[in-house]
Amino acid sequence: MLSQIVAVSAVNFRSLRQRLGSSTVAIIGIAGVVVVFLGVLSIAEGFRAAMAGVGDPQTVIVMRAGSDTEMTSGLSGDTARLIMDTPGIARNERGPVASPELFVIVGHPTKKDPSDANVPLRGVSSAALQVRPEIRIVEGRMFTEGTNEIVVGRAASRQFANLDVGSQTRWGQNNWKVVGIFEANGSAAESEIWCDARVLQPAYQRGNSYQSVYVRLESPEGFQAFKDALTSNPQLSVTAIREPDYFAAQSDVLNSIITTIGFLIAGLMGIGAVFGAVNTMYTAVASRTREIATLRALGFGNFPVVFSVLSEAVILSLVGGVIGGLLAWIAFDGYQTSTMNFQSFSQVAFAFAVTPKLLGTALVYALLMGLVGGMLPAIRAARLPVVTALREL
Repeated sequence: MLSQIVAVSAVNFRSLRQRLGSSTVAIIGIAGVVVVFLGVLSIAEGFRAAMAGVGDPQTVIVMRAGSDTEMTSGLSGDTARLIMDTPGIARNERGPVASPELFVIVGHPTKKDPSDANVPLRGVSSAALQVRPEIRIVEGRMFTEGTNEIVVGRAASRQFANLDVGSQTRWGQNNWKVVGIFEANGSAAESEIWCDARVLQPAYQRGNSYQSVYVRLESPEGFQAFKDALTSNPQLSVTAIREPDYFAAQSDVLNSIITTIGFLIAGLMGIGAVFGAVNTMYTAVASRTREIATLRALGFGNFPVVFSVLSEAVILSLVGGVIGGLLAWIAFDGYQTSTMNFQSFSQVAFAFAVTPKLLGTALVYALLMGLVGGMLPAIRAARLPVVTALREL
């Protein structure tokens, strides 16, 4: 059996050059499907990576009870003080490592479009960098407390106009000066702009209020004890969530939408690619009628014939998959863009990510298209009546 498979397959591949045109069409069709498939899913993968890369399990976000985002939360200044006095928060010489924060959306043009996009402006305290140790100032300096100075995330600086160090802009009732750029390991935090919360409050008429309190725990294991201390305090009605869990939940909706669209488009295009593969393999069977009939007259079984046709279809599909994957990686991987986060109604800058996992998924999809496309021609080749085939030649 093995020798028959090798012999039939060898005959098949030696004649491949004679069918170069139809084979190339099948390869291009499958490569096109893979490019689109990877292009769409790399958006979801990049957004998920940006959101999942945010935060440290030792950092906890405290919001009003029942709130699932900072946009729907509200805390008074007195409540924020009670939260910061809760046991379990790390302390330094300046007191608890905690930052009561105010989150507003400002309109600001991107570098590609003069119309305003929603940009997150976060008012923080002087402890913000101690609460989030993964964030570091890489250009300029941190803002001075009590002034209209701001620091800008690296992704925001790249995406939005006039946010370089030294530039000035106007939001609300204030003029703001950019004095620094910060990075956060490529996470969504780099889409934000930071300023002093006590300056932001009057600028947007928020009084002495905040939307969340970011706290640094003494240890990651102390989360449950800290949460219990908050919920058992009758003066508080708040909820606490670890920072990575909060931002991962924020990406769920958009990820689901993009992934569904990606698979839907790939499925529809895949149908066309399968028809292309079917046509190619029918052409291959028709051009090899003489060889197949002769081999079967000599006693070759049906399985080697089926295997040879399917193996050709699979190899053509894999070639198309590899080419499509390479093109998608060159075209999309690392491409910087931004999209709306429907949880916070603000822009999140991120980079397309063509990951090894996505490439593997695309190759498996290409393989399936080849198997489906080669199945019917393979069955036809196996059922080809020997006498009839020889008479037609």
